Amino acid sequence: MAKKLRQRLEQLKLKRTFSLVRWFGVRRTLGFALLAAFLALRIWDPAPLENLKLRSFDFYQTLKPRDVTARPVVIVDIDEDSLGALGQWPWPRTTLADLVTRLQKLGAVAIGFDIILAEPDRMSPSLVAKSFSQLDEATRSKLEQLPSNDEVLAKAMSGGKVVLGQSGVPFPVQDGGAKDAPRTGFASMGADPTPYLITFDGLLRNLPVLEQAAAGRGVLTVRTERDGIVRRVPLVMRAGGLTVPAITIEMLRVVTNSGAILVRTDAAGIRSVAVPGLEIPTDQNGQLWINFSPHDRERYVSAKDVINGAVAADRFAGRLVLIGTSAVGLLDIKATPVDESMPGVEVQAQVLENVLTKSVLAYPNYAVGVELITALVFGTLIVVLAPWLGALTLLSLGIGVALVLVVGAAYFYTQQGLLFDLTFPLLSTFVIYITLVFINYFREQKDRRRIRSAFGQYLSPALVEQLAQSPKKLVLGGEVRDMTIMFSDVRGFTTISESFKNDPQGLTQLMNRFLTPMTNAIIERKGTIDKYIGDAIMAFWNAPLDDKDHERHACEAALDMLRRVKELNGVREREARDEGLPFLPLNIGIGVNTGQCVVGNMGSDLRFDYSVLGDAVNLASRLEGRSKSYGTPIIVGSKTATKALTDFAALEIDLITVKGKSEPEYIYALLGDPDAARGDDFRLMRDRITQMLKKYRRRDWNGALELLHLVRQSPNRFGLDEVCHLYLARIQSFQETAPPDDWNGVYAFETK
Repeated sequence: MAKKLRQRLEQLKLKRTFSLVRWFGVRRTLGFALLAAFLALRIWDPAPLENLKLRSFDFYQTLKPRDVTARPVVIVDIDEDSLGALGQWPWPRTTLADLVTRLQKLGAVAIGFDIILAEPDRMSPSLVAKSFSQLDEATRSKLEQLPSNDEVLAKAMSGGKVVLGQSGVPFPVQDGGAKDAPRTGFASMGADPTPYLITFDGLLRNLPVLEQAAAGRGVLTVRTERDGIVRRVPLVMRAGGLTVPAITIEMLRVVTNSGAILVRTDAAGIRSVAVPGLEIPTDQNGQLWINFSPHDRERYVSAKDVINGAVAADRFAGRLVLIGTSAVGLLDIKATPVDESMPGVEVQAQVLENVLTKSVLAYPNYAVGVELITALVFGTLIVVLAPWLGALTLLSLGIGVALVLVVGAAYFYTQQGLLFDLTFPLLSTFVIYITLVFINYFREQKDRRRIRSAFGQYLSPALVEQLAQSPKKLVLGGEVRDMTIMFSDVRGFTTISESFKNDPQGLTQLMNRFLTPMTNAIIERKGTIDKYIGDAIMAFWNAPLDDKDHERHACEAALDMLRRVKELNGVREREARDEGLPFLPLNIGIGVNTGQCVVGNMGSDLRFDYSVLGDAVNLASRLEGRSKSYGTPIIVGSKTATKALTDFAALEIDLITVKGKSEPEYIYALLGDPDAARGDDFRLMRDRITQMLKKYRRRDWNGALELLHLVRQSPNRFGLDEVCHLYLARIQSFQETAPPDDWNGVYAFETK
């Protein structure tokens, strides 16, 4: 009877184990599927999700509009009073010439026209002469000899810094003078920004005589979002096949006497637009997010008052001036997050105020990544904890997460001028939470009934309830040892596999040709193969047999593996050439780390393997992945390097935290054997890299850059080009945005 009872318990135990696997697997699989769907939705960014994000940004500005601390821009307003006093629009160009002359005398730094003068003035003397048929020839001749009104305006403009407005239009524009028209110069830092720029099919220009006289030309076009609200304006764009600036950035270029506008790009697109002394952050399409203040009449001066001399002498001195209109009939009214109707010229003025008072908003190119990571982290947290936490506890956690997101977004907006969309991580986490709460409830009730039914006749009710609430897991273990672990992986294996899609047997043969020498390199140096994972190899040293030099043997094996891969590639290249086939080389990355691990039989009572577990194993795996980031085939941890540095050409390349770990780790590039370590070239390289890292961690950016320059000029750079490029990018980033005060030189990797 007792034997049957034990057998029944074992059967139920196995059944319970498989049930738990299915129970946890279904819920977490569904949770992660929902999370993956939300992440894909964010990448796709459909209109409803985009509108939700934009509305959240509007909410920020509604709660806290920008405070007007200075008014560096004055708007000369062609308002209703001016139209009543000086006549209907368009005014004679001589009136505009008087306006320009008056503003220049009043000390305006630069003048921008938020209007387009695309057609000749019909009031020019020669045109007037032709329109009067009864005019005597002497008078007609005198009128025809007078300069046109456009020439009068051009002469007035040529004496100062005047920027004319242009317009990007969605159709081609016939422009016979475009070939000889003056253009603004552009320079770029990074990739070509052209694919990211907002594009218009045509460019509506001013009269050639005016554009030739102007100091600059900029586009006035303000693009609304899908809901008709203006939130951002392009600072640089494509129109009529040309790269052209916005009027605002063009005015700043003219004021700073710059010959060109600098556009900086990164992997995600355009990062900023700059003129000397001013760098303006943009979105990936070169658009500036405007930090709006409410409509302010203090920015405006009536055009008639300027022409009539009724304005104080110091009103324009040292300020930028925009000539535009608030007249409703001239149809230049825009909706903004803080105002339902704002003249378009005031939108341009607010852009200039943002830049000059350093109050711009930025939705940086990495913001989408931050939002995705935030959703991923909190979504994963909910998926992982939902099976274990009660609904009330999980709800409390969700409320806490929401508060953290709201407070964090508010801080970045108010203190840093950064926009982050908190609606997406909140929405995705909430939906996943609700889904898992319902699944938890129904599955938990079902599973508890099953456990009570299975064990109720064998165990006391109290023990059955304990099993139902917290089932025990079988844990197998082994002995603790100080070990060295290696992970290696083939780079670009997916591409190689794809080339064998019609020849799977050929891929198998290739893997055998590859894994055999790799295995021999490990075995010959007292290593143990833990497992093959496709093209990857996991190995360890100092188990099952003792090896007091396990760090050195692992490094020797790693270097030998590189040598053997090179030999194999040479043979394969000759074979491919003889057979007329394409050749794809095999390249590997290797991570080596040393630390305390548990080694022994790992698995279940049905299946187990002799394997190794521990934090040092995880770090070795991460180091293998990081070899791609640094462009060095072999990266070793600090404990391995401590024992092996005296025997090999190895040098420190960074202090990092890898995904899943909070403690920083010094990492080293293993570059060569003892002969290489004794060479003068390597010693010089090691000294320069070491000194560069010291200056980098002391925030001596210029000193670090000088050493990087020396490293990059070295005849033998030992494959450290990518390391140099990485530090160059980091230092340039830190020069633009200093790291926080508590920064200690650690670089945190968020991916494997």
